Amino acid sequence: MTLVSNPKIEKKLPKIIYSNELDTILNIPDKTTKIGLRDALILELLYSTGVRVSELVNIKIDDINFNKKEIKIFGKGSKERIVLFGNKCLDLLEQYISKSRSELYSEYSDDYLLLSKTGRKINQREIRSIIDDVVTKAGLKIHISPHVLRHTFATDLLNNGADLRSVQELLGHESLSTTTIYTHISNERLRNVYLHAHPRAHK
Repeated sequence: MTLVSNPKIEKKLPKIIYSNELDTILNIPDKTTKIGLRDALILELLYSTGVRVSELVNIKIDDINFNKKEIKIFGKGSKERIVLFGNKCLDLLEQYISKSRSELYSEYSDDYLLLSKTGRKINQREIRSIIDDVVTKAGLKIHISPHVLRHTFATDLLNNGADLRSVQELLGHESLSTTTIYTHISNERLRNVYLHAHPRAHK
């Protein structure tokens, strides 16, 4: 029996959001209000940077390099890494800090970026509640967690030509094998495209 290996446990593929659903969700918050602008930034940060929700709530103003469009993140085991963001996220960051955050700020705010309605550092439960509310308003019959946006971030990078090692660093994965699960999603998406598009695929 020592020569018999145990069967491999099949890994469940991470859930992702497709581009049409993602666009709908990102455009739901009302950016003309202080809370809507904050919520839009939360969604944009989760998708644009791929950070975990536990990392998101702990971002401080001083962690952000606006010129280089970088954020210093303290991940699992207090390991430090740098994540990147684009112009859309930069625009929301600057609007939020100059408008919403200045109104939400209180004696409890410290230097944290994202604040609750009471001026305290926003917590993970509030983030999840915000996402649930946005999905409901979007009329989508799907469940989306902050981690689904992280999965989508990684999958979209790979689908658009990013190499696995770079995605690993951006996600803060210690092992490359953890990141390879996203290649399976990419392959599955290609399979679905082929099955729907190729005339011989149905025969």
